[in-house]
Amino acid sequence: MTDVCATLSRLGDVRARRMFGGYGITCDGFSFALVSDDTLYFKVDDGNRASYAALGLEPFRPMADKSVTLSYYPPPDSALDDPDELLDWARPALEAALRAAAVKTAAAKRKTTKKTKAAPASA
Repeated sequence: MTDVCATLSRLGDVRARRMFGGYGITCDGFSFALVSDDTLYFKVDDGNRASYAALGLEPFRPMADKSVTLSYYPPPDSALDDPDELLDWARPALEAALRAAAVKTAAAKRKTTKKTKAAPASA
């Protein structure tokens, strides 16, 4: 874990926090990776999923006996041996995390605006 965080720290302020028997990894406060059962997974979305699918990599399954998957995929094994390659996979994961945060922020603003408009006028 320490080696992975040291490598990823070239992206920003990287922190690992214990979570559900594994680790959640953030960069500058944005969750972009996790470690479960000693396997590193990076956040994916429509912007970077094709790179993982092209290599036949499978999404993270938090419960092996269930079909539920999360939007996190492991990088190829070769990336774990090459810090520069690992960063090449980590950067798009961080970008996916930033996009997800932007969507959440926009949704929260719309919700707040809707509540404000719906509030009755004071007499």
